[in-house]
Amino acid sequence: MEETPAEEALILLRSRLCDPHAVFSLLSASSDSNYSKLKFIISSSIAEACNNSVLLLGPRGCGKTAVLQLVLNNLLAEYPDMISVCWAEVSASNLLQIRLNGLLHSDDNCALKEIARQLCAEHQLLFSKMASFDDNTQFVIGMLRECGLAHKTIVFILDEFDLFAQGKQRLLYSLLDAMQSVTSQAVVIGISCKLDADQLLEKRVRSRLSHRKLLFCPPSIDEMDRLLECVLSLPENSSLPQSYVVEYNNELRILADKKFKDTMTTLLSSDSTVDQILRFLFLSVSTMDMKRGILSVENFNMAVVKLNRQPKLEFLKDCSVLELYILVCMKRLEVKEQNSYNFNSVMKEYKAIHDSFQTPDYYARKVCLRAFQHLIQCELICFMDNRGYNQSIEYRPVKILISSYELHQGLKLNQKCPSILQKLMDQTGKKS
Repeated sequence: MEETPAEEALILLRSRLCDPHAVFSLLSASSDSNYSKLKFIISSSIAEACNNSVLLLGPRGCGKTAVLQLVLNNLLAEYPDMISVCWAEVSASNLLQIRLNGLLHSDDNCALKEIARQLCAEHQLLFSKMASFDDNTQFVIGMLRECGLAHKTIVFILDEFDLFAQGKQRLLYSLLDAMQSVTSQAVVIGISCKLDADQLLEKRVRSRLSHRKLLFCPPSIDEMDRLLECVLSLPENSSLPQSYVVEYNNELRILADKKFKDTMTTLLSSDSTVDQILRFLFLSVSTMDMKRGILSVENFNMAVVKLNRQPKLEFLKDCSVLELYILVCMKRLEVKEQNSYNFNSVMKEYKAIHDSFQTPDYYARKVCLRAFQHLIQCELICFMDNRGYNQSIEYRPVKILISSYELHQGLKLNQKCPSILQKLMDQTGKKS
């Protein structure tokens, strides 16, 4: 069956949003971008036959790895015979890679052995599992020297760099020291979410680092506008009908609409990274009306709701009246600074509420215990620790896993919630 223009456009938009290289190439056009700076650092090592080091710092999802991969792909096309890449992050690539990651290889001996093993595999050499740290160090030094004589640059990329900075830091010292003591062309690139990662280094290691740092921040407002327009627009020279492309692109004027701006503000207030923006746009285009094939503000609003989905609130929305009473009782006990309580304590508070307000919602103890167990299964409450697991459930200390704000919102969303519980929570909020 032949695809409609809307279906073809949806496939095009989704494929574009799933390609981080296409997205980050749009953000890398400026000569002052991190892409340009990083490319200059690595290319200078290739062209001038020198050693370099740099740290890529910034929160997760800001594109550190994606920009680096884009740089390496472009440099490999320019210098196909002069780059050997020793990777430290785990993702598929068409480059010959030796992958290390601080989460997996933070032990110095393990990390160096892995570098030696994959270097051997890359250059079709025999690897010895019995080689010591010093043997592997000498091997890596020898490989640096040989690659330097062959005018071939090795790029070492250490993902989760701050984890390599733990312990004695022998790997970092050996690698950086070797780059200074032999004729080589190498670049060491550390990637970390900790902005002070370089301060974790020992003095002897830090002195061998170039102290270049590239900070990856969420895109600016201008970059955001440019990204949205480029990613969501349909190309005029595509196989799509020209009339449909014109109509679709004209409707993208909603990007300048105040309602859309408010939606973006709501989204970015919690997470403004590129990854979050791409997830948001993917969800938005996925809810596009396939009959018209046009994006609307409602599509973006629906995406924000899905991204901000809160499972605990959804559980609260479906809780029984008795379960709501139990949760409110637990919050009241916390406000009374009764930090350690169990099912029996909750039942005393439940009875006190009933006696004070003569509520019609009073259930037998066995029914309350079943509701209590269901709240544990839903992970709205849990036991304080694993001690006393042979003890009866009524006596084991418990704690509530939702905040007062979440419980307050959940009570508002639950249509069965008695008004007395809302009043009790209001009083509890004032006391806390």
